[in-house]
Amino acid sequence: MSTDQALMPSYSRLDLSFERGEGAWLFASDGRRFLDFATGIAVVGLGHSHPRIVQALKDQAEKLWHCSNLYRIPGQERLAEQLCAASFADCVIFVNSGAEANEAALKLARRYQYLKHGGPKRWRVIAAKNAFHGRTMATLAAGGQERHLEGFQPATEGFDHVPYGDLEAARAAVTPETGAIIVEPIQGEGGLTPAPEGYLKGLRELADREGLLLIFDEVQTGMGRTGRLFAHEHDGVTPHILSTAKGIGNGFPLGACLATREVGAAFTPGSHGSTYGGNPLAMAVGSAVIEELTSDGFLENVRHSSEILREGVERLIADRPNGAIEGVRGRGLMLGLVCRTPNTDVLTALRNAGLLTVQAGGNVVRLLPPLTIGRLEIDAALEMIGTALDSLEGETP
Repeated sequence: MSTDQALMPSYSRLDLSFERGEGAWLFASDGRRFLDFATGIAVVGLGHSHPRIVQALKDQAEKLWHCSNLYRIPGQERLAEQLCAASFADCVIFVNSGAEANEAALKLARRYQYLKHGGPKRWRVIAAKNAFHGRTMATLAAGGQERHLEGFQPATEGFDHVPYGDLEAARAAVTPETGAIIVEPIQGEGGLTPAPEGYLKGLRELADREGLLLIFDEVQTGMGRTGRLFAHEHDGVTPHILSTAKGIGNGFPLGACLATREVGAAFTPGSHGSTYGGNPLAMAVGSAVIEELTSDGFLENVRHSSEILREGVERLIADRPNGAIEGVRGRGLMLGLVCRTPNTDVLTALRNAGLLTVQAGGNVVRLLPPLTIGRLEIDAALEMIGTALDSLEGETP
């Protein structure tokens, strides 16, 4: 049996493998070099083989890998303090992925309302259409996308979906059984769609008025991706609960659920847990990542780099008014190229030009470079995008 036959066919993989990475570059086993604007789907925010992150993992690996949450793990306490100091939160629970972080957020919301109201009276969650919250049964149901749910029905009960950005629809969806709202500040898999102005604030006001908990899914938008540590900071609003993952471990499996003190207290001993969540290896990496992200000038530089990249992309589009790309949207270093040509064709053209990207819903291609990207690499990426667009000329409908 060959290696590919031994794997379940759950991924449609390219015939491309990488031997090593350095900063914004990936080096393939066939000798080719690619500029990485996919970063493992917004994961490797500090670039490949970042020396500080590598050293943190090496140092911890020589001390202790695992001991379980039966005991205190000092690294957890340290990273939790770092996250709380840099955010709205008062407390944190650590998990291993974005889906697990969202599962924890949803469980925490239900548990809080259960304890507050003396039973399962406010258990339903308002969610947005075209969302993505993970691949577990509950997070698939929260996302509500038929293409992800196909073959896994009936969907887990408890989610009421409304159009993203529609405050009136959210208000109308509240019932006596509603306990929470979950939303992405920018819909990532759904097509790099930012929340309309005032939407997140309106949801917070609705939550406060109706006694609901507001959950922000910042699995993809968090950890500096938009130029702030968390994307909701741009809107001057805070949630009760927040999920994050992806960039928090720079490629090492790590996720977190953050909450206010009142809400987090609902996770009493035995109510939620994880064998691997918050293990010493992940905590060492996470602490090194957050120290980098919160260092002087780091996020300011992300915002500056994003302006250069966006302006460059907009110039390329303006120079090709009938080209394969009709617009760009998103925020920070989380940009979406809105395509006229099928986005799969654009992905292929970009890869042939030496640039790795990733698709999204709504016929969009995502640009998700490392947050450490420099001007020379941005210029190289813009040249590659121009080359790809020129190669697609004449293929638009």
